[in-house]
Amino acid sequence: MRVAELMTSKVFTVEPHDLIDRVFFLIHYEKIRHLPVVEKGKLVGIVSDRDLYKALGPKSNSNAVESNKDNTQLHVVSQKVAHIMHRGVYTVTADTPASEAAAMMAEHRIGALPVVDGAKLIGILSATDILRVFSKLEKAREARENHIAEGQTKG
Repeated sequence: MRVAELMTSKVFTVEPHDLIDRVFFLIHYEKIRHLPVVEKGKLVGIVSDRDLYKALGPKSNSNAVESNKDNTQLHVVSQKVAHIMHRGVYTVTADTPASEAAAMMAEHRIGALPVVDGAKLIGILSATDILRVFSKLEKAREARENHIAEGQTKG
């Protein structure tokens, strides 16, 4: 199985000069955890929900999140994605074996790998994508085992 069979092709991205409130919006409203950072069509980094939360700091950190006088509205303080993103991103290609990509994610303790064709971003492979396939494969294996066991008790 290749990465192309598992990856998500519709990828939300941000740029280094975007403000982190855009990251906040995408993570919360699109329900994603990793955002590749692109500049002039080229992958230059990645930012995760953990990076965002680290930048926002503890809830009592008034430097990151501001509220109005009656606390009815929160505002993420303007900070650029370039300040919180990770550079030197591990990537895979669409032809990379899925097992190799999964091993890379486990070894480096990362939750997603951008999928590239040269320098161009073409998708993203997340731990959820891999777990989804693992679950299907494991259910199929269990069903086969049950089928075999049922056949043996009838014979």
